[in-house]
Amino acid sequence: MDKFIIEGGSRLHGEIKVSGAKNVAMKVILAGLLTDKSLIIRNVPQISSVVGTCEIVKTLGVRIQIKSDHSLIVQSENINSYSVPLELGGLYRTATMVIGPLLSRFGKAIVPNPGGCRLGKRPIERHIEGLKAMGVKITYKDGYFKAETKRLNGIKYRFESNSHTGTETLILAAVLAHGETIIENAAEEPEVDDLINLLTKMGAKIRRKGYRTIVISGVKKLEGTDYEIMPDRNEVVTFAIGALATGGDVTIDGTQREYLGSFLEELDETKACWEPLGDRKTRFYTDGILASTKIKTSPYPGFMTDWQSPWALLMTQAVGKSTIHETVYEERFGYVDELKKIGAKIDYFNPEVSNPKHFYNFNWSDRKKEDFHAINITGPTILHNGVMEVMDLRAGATLVLGALVAKGESVVFGVEHIDRGYERIEERLRTLGARIKREEEK
Repeated sequence: MDKFIIEGGSRLHGEIKVSGAKNVAMKVILAGLLTDKSLIIRNVPQISSVVGTCEIVKTLGVRIQIKSDHSLIVQSENINSYSVPLELGGLYRTATMVIGPLLSRFGKAIVPNPGGCRLGKRPIERHIEGLKAMGVKITYKDGYFKAETKRLNGIKYRFESNSHTGTETLILAAVLAHGETIIENAAEEPEVDDLINLLTKMGAKIRRKGYRTIVISGVKKLEGTDYEIMPDRNEVVTFAIGALATGGDVTIDGTQREYLGSFLEELDETKACWEPLGDRKTRFYTDGILASTKIKTSPYPGFMTDWQSPWALLMTQAVGKSTIHETVYEERFGYVDELKKIGAKIDYFNPEVSNPKHFYNFNWSDRKKEDFHAINITGPTILHNGVMEVMDLRAGATLVLGALVAKGESVVFGVEHIDRGYERIEERLRTLGARIKREEEK
């Protein structure tokens, strides 16, 4: 276990390049299970979520080569198992997503209940029901989903609520299924499209048709390919907010602005400055005081749920009262009490919603009665040093940013959560002038 020691009060300044997208890298490794040929993936972040997903497929007999140039090779010709160990499922939710590829290869799959950052219930029944509709018999016992089918069949399936992971799970199951699969109310995130682009290069027949509809025509086999994954949008937002919250000036390489529309629109509301510098570089800086905002998270192309915790930190430096209404997960304010430790003025509340069962993307019946789904942030606030504990990945990055803004020395525990999604974040922040070091907990 490691911790960060952070001396705050310095403005971030300079240029930084973002890594490949975590939420693509984990899934394209699973795509390698669908072919006997070699799959070469480039721009892969060296983070624990990727390493963990590699460990999952290695237990199935897959060979993985992780190279220092941020590429990896997946070779599945010797895959010999359809069962994922329980202990790996408790760590990474991709453990359950192998179910489609394994059914395609063996007609059987035994996978554990998913883990990863525990953000609410992560309702897996949304894609389990889709797999059942494809002709899969699925039972659950002792922490495992046991699945079996003679053949995966194409279906028409509509998600009741939007599901990023569910969409990708059904895509991975449908590419080698018999017949045509139509997924309605499918996720529109660019990370899903990046997975689709990879599968298409491998020989899959997938297309988007109209609003939130994906059509997959099953093929008999897929080939290997060489593919470079997209930059990570979450890193862009993290470093941009780090620049703005510290009053700095940072140019970020890897900003696909066409996928950052809702973030950039809200930045305009704050009166913060951003400047395009070519196709994939963007400069972020402040030119005066920041204005307060009202945010509601929603699936793409809306304001991403992963962005709301760093946005809350930014709003501690804005003038007035800001609000954030979280609609995607029922438990995503674990960072709030930690920010309050260093002086943030944040209050919880529940907005009035006429039909919450249909308004919220999570299962309304799964929420806890004491859960809050929105916060008020009052600013600007001078933050001070403190000791904070990381609860999940994005909250962890937020607490690091909070410590960089605060005056004095802060300690952030639970760095392993941050390592799930950010490669050597402390080293990269130091190139921007941050005073941050990693120490082993004793």
